[in-house]
Amino acid sequence: SLGLHIYDNYLMFIFEQAFLVTLFVYFVNKNLGGKKTLFLFSAYIVFIRIFLMTYNFFTLFFIIIILVLIILIYGFIVYNSLIKLDNKVNEAFATMDVYLKKRWDLVPNLVETVKGYSKHEKDTLEQIVKIRNSVYDNISNDNKIKTNEALTSNIARIMLLAESYPELKADEHFLELSKELTNVENEIAQARKYYNAVVRLFNNKVEMFPSNLIAVITGYKPKLMFEATSNERNNVKVEL
Repeated sequence: SLGLHIYDNYLMFIFEQAFLVTLFVYFVNKNLGGKKTLFLFSAYIVFIRIFLMTYNFFTLFFIIIILVLIILIYGFIVYNSLIKLDNKVNEAFATMDVYLKKRWDLVPNLVETVKGYSKHEKDTLEQIVKIRNSVYDNISNDNKIKTNEALTSNIARIMLLAESYPELKADEHFLELSKELTNVENEIAQARKYYNAVVRLFNNKVEMFPSNLIAVITGYKPKLMFEATSNERNNVKVEL
């Protein structure tokens, strides 16, 4: 019968389009194989095919309304997920920032202690002081990350001086600062792992199609990750 023939055509079409959409999603981006994306593309193609088979004004109007609703629902879902991830990034940075501020406050004492023993490392000490002169609370999050990366490299150089200056290595105040700094570095490393993991999820959402379209419309941009430097990977510490 005609009805059965049409049903068979629809059924074959659905399987056909599901296969084509899966291939499309795979080649566009392997990470887009989620149910939401597959449903979005499949629904679009199915409605277009139905429109071509039953062409009239009311069908066209119905399809347009459905497509707009699907796009709006998908947009709200992505937007809410971006807000959620953005809040997680801010929360993770706030936790890490506590330890960064703690290390920031240790720097002046460390510089003063080393200054009395090492007169040949003037450039390194001056560079640390120059970095440290900024008012920490007035620095943006991205600049805090960049500043702390520079600070880490210079602190590592100072800590290595202890091997060249036995008297400095034996100084009780320096040893106390070294222990405290090592503990803070470990806390920063742990907090940074979680922060980078959350930022990676956020950046994937912002940069990958089709969620990147919603990100552009709503003004979300990729966030800066806080990567460990080569000095940090070698554990900045003084052997006691």
